[in-house]
Amino acid sequence: MIRIGILGYGNLAKGVECAIRQNPDMELKAVFTRRNPENVTILTQNVPVLPLTEAEKWQDRIDVMILCGGSATDLPTMTPEFAKQFNVIDSFDNHANIPAHFAAVDASAKESGHIAVISSGWDPGLFSVNRLYANAILPQGQDYTFWGKGVSQGHSDAVRRIPGVLDCRQYTIPVAQAMDRVRRGENPELTTREKHTRYCYVVAEDGADKAAIEEAIKTMPNYFAPYDTTVEFISMEQMRAEHSGLPHGGSVIRSGITGWNGESHQTIEYKLTLDSNPQFTASVLVACARGAMRLKDRGVTGCQTIFDLAPADISLMTREEMLKNML
Repeated sequence: MIRIGILGYGNLAKGVECAIRQNPDMELKAVFTRRNPENVTILTQNVPVLPLTEAEKWQDRIDVMILCGGSATDLPTMTPEFAKQFNVIDSFDNHANIPAHFAAVDASAKESGHIAVISSGWDPGLFSVNRLYANAILPQGQDYTFWGKGVSQGHSDAVRRIPGVLDCRQYTIPVAQAMDRVRRGENPELTTREKHTRYCYVVAEDGADKAAIEEAIKTMPNYFAPYDTTVEFISMEQMRAEHSGLPHGGSVIRSGITGWNGESHQTIEYKLTLDSNPQFTASVLVACARGAMRLKDRGVTGCQTIFDLAPADISLMTREEMLKNML
């Protein structure tokens, strides 16, 4: 059995807890929280909820710690720190900062002899793998990634960190005309702004400067500055009634050519339609935890990504089952 610890207990962590239940080779050993543990109720019976400060005492009882913090402010410090004590998995999703995050985590994990798999999920994650495969297969071509329509957990979390914001749901919306052009094989050169728009529903504190909040959102580097972004302020009642779900999805498309003179046009498309973004992301994290342990068993240490996990590493199936049923 792979012994799993969960750090944090928000939507992503709850999804991890559910995913562990669906994987017979895993067991949840403990949940660690920055909140008062007495105020946190989990679904799994007979599993302790402990203060974050107790985590280091569990190094001999946990094989993999799944870190469920946010990418904006938690994971950049949390993952390198906990990689000193545990094998770790995270879902760091700020694409622009992945190389720097990788370097920091790699140094920490190699020094301690642990393995860390970062940026696991569906993008970065499964979409990344599909982009890589499609590039290898169609070297003459162009990549397109469209997200949504759906709620981005990372972007919503980034807005919630702005002073004066009580809650936020950020919807990423693909531009339909751009997707149609790609599917027709036009291979258009599209700017970030031409591919997606962003819509933020924000609950502000009483008396908060809404103009300042809106400006902080629209000018946030990497997250919102490159996009046409709409900010709408709503009540907490509206948020609960109209935006309680966390759907998402999207498509990765590679449009390319084959043949001696490039006479044949080929399109590869990989699509996800998700009722629950955090539950699906959590399922990827749990599969990557299995892959991390298999790499560790082969003597691998340091920081890894989903590129480094072979499909067989993350599967519950035996090799014989894979050959018979999947190949």
